[in-house]
Amino acid sequence: MNAAALCAALLLAVVYALGGERKHLLAGFWRHRRWVSAAAGVSVAYVFVDVLPELAEQNRAINASAPNAGFYAEQRVYCLALLSFVLMYGLEHLVLSQRAAAKGEGADDADAVYWLHLAGFAAYSALIGYLLVERAERGTVALALYVAAMAIHFVVVNHSLVEEHGSAYRRHGHWVLAASVLAGWALASTIELSDLAFARLFALLAGGVVITSLRAELPDDREGRFWPFCIAAVVFAAVLLSA
Repeated sequence: MNAAALCAALLLAVVYALGGERKHLLAGFWRHRRWVSAAAGVSVAYVFVDVLPELAEQNRAINASAPNAGFYAEQRVYCLALLSFVLMYGLEHLVLSQRAAAKGEGADDADAVYWLHLAGFAAYSALIGYLLVERAERGTVALALYVAAMAIHFVVVNHSLVEEHGSAYRRHGHWVLAASVLAGWALASTIELSDLAFARLFALLAGGVVITSLRAELPDDREGRFWPFCIAAVVFAAVLLSA
């Protein structure tokens, strides 16, 4: 059992757990849009400087494991990332459509959509938890950067889900996501996947990180703050490049 990965999983789970509380330390902090935009900059920098190059590396792993894969072998991992992107976008579109249709109507359908939305984020969070063990094996710096980026990412995902689902998410949703991170870590600690399976999971994670960064973190409704976003992206990209 990797103690560093366990501590990292607990830290990320705590970020989710605190997200459902009305009066935690970060509640007032995140009401200022500039900090949300800065968090978006960190997450997007992580996507472009770390996740996408890693996706190319995982693509080489898939091709090496199946050298005679044939047609579209080079694009296979990117198709998996695209599939993840489309599925997560579909969930977000379903939530927005249901929220518009549910005005003045009963909440039964909205509850079903909420659970579907939550299940999607639970699977996504479990994937992030699963990767903690692999990042810990790469070293302290790799693990620290991954945890920092994902912790900031989780705070803003919390912010988005509270806005979309309100009291339902505050009651139990954040606990489900916290448990999902720990479940992902536990799975990685007990079951070692092949390089091919790991590469496929990473491709799915990459697509999820991209869409959640765009949907939950990038400025919308003209409320975004460009300079906090820009400065945070440049600073965190510099940290990643120097690590």
